Parts: sequence; C-alpha cells; structure tokens
Amino acid sequence: MSSDFEGYEQDFAVLTAEITNKIARVPRLPPDEKKQMVANVEKQLEEAKELLEQMDLEVREIPPQSRGMYSNRMRSYKQEMGKLETDFKRSRIAYSDEVRNELLGDDGNSSENQRAHLLDNTERLERSSRRLEAGYQIAVETEQIGQEMLENLSHDREKIQRARERLRETDANLGKSSRILTGMLRR
Repeated sequence: MSSDFEGYEQDFAVLTAEITNKIARVPRLPPDEKKQMVANVEKQLEEAKELLEQMDLEVREIPPQSRGMYSNRMRSYKQEMGKLETDFKRSRIAYSDEVRNELLGDDGNSSENQRAHLLDNTERLERSSRRLEAGYQIAVETEQIGQEMLENLSHDREKIQRARERLRETDANLGKSSRILTGMLRR
C-alpha cells in the first residue's frame, strides 16, 4: 500500500512542479497563449486534486500505527495544493486585469477618474446616511411624544370615568333625596 502512496507522491511532486512553472509563466505570455495556459493549469490542478484524493484513500488503508507519518505528509500536500490554487487565482486576476485594460483601453488615467467618482459617491452616501439618521431620530421623538400623549389620554379617560361615576352616584343620591322630600311634603 505504501508503494502506491509513494508513486502518487512522485506523480504529485512532478505535477505540482509543472503547475508552479506554468503559473509563473502566465503573466508574461501573449494573450492567446495565456488563455491556453490558464485552461491547461486548470486541468492539471484537477489532476492534482484527484491525486490527493487517491493518496488520502491510501492513507486510510494504512494500519493506524504507521498512519501518523502519512497523515502529516497529506496535510503538507493539501497546504501546498491550497497555495497553488491561491497563486493560480492571483495570476488569473492579473491576467483578467490585463484583458480588461486591453478591452477598455485603460491606460491608468481612468484610475484618478474612478477615484474621484468613488469619493463623490462616498460623500453622497454619507449625506444620505446623515439624512436617514436625522429621519430616524425624528421618528423616535415622534414615537415618544405619541406614547406620552396616549398615556395622558389614558389618565384623562380614567378621570372622566371617575367623574361620570361620581355624577351617577350624585344623581342617585339626588333621586333619593327628592323622594324623601316628596314623602315629607305629603305628610
């Protein structure tokens, strides 16, 4: 089993060396060759991932007592693979920036225009944010005033209800008084 793993290791080492070499050459190639090189590197990265998967399967089949050494190797290979993918992304970004500049005819002067445009947009955004914040403050104050008014109205309602109850009691007492006085007058 370890001989299969070592064979995969050798293939992985050769493949990663080729990928590293090609990634380094990508920025210096003419546009037609860059496109072809990028496609080639993508394919080789997929092959390297498949090799890592095969190596991982081999490590799982190794007895537990000797698995530790192979697991450490696998970790370093996975880190190397991650570094290769990161380097490739960076070279592709540089490649795509060059293509964009060629297509748009950017010569670097537009970066100042873009910067000025971004600053204008930032100022506009800050003004809008301040207006929103002021509007929010007004809404909060209005809500507080409304809440105070509702509390005042609630207290006033209670007062009116108590006054109405007293009025009813007074009316009832006046009715009793009137009957008593009427009764007294009859006698």
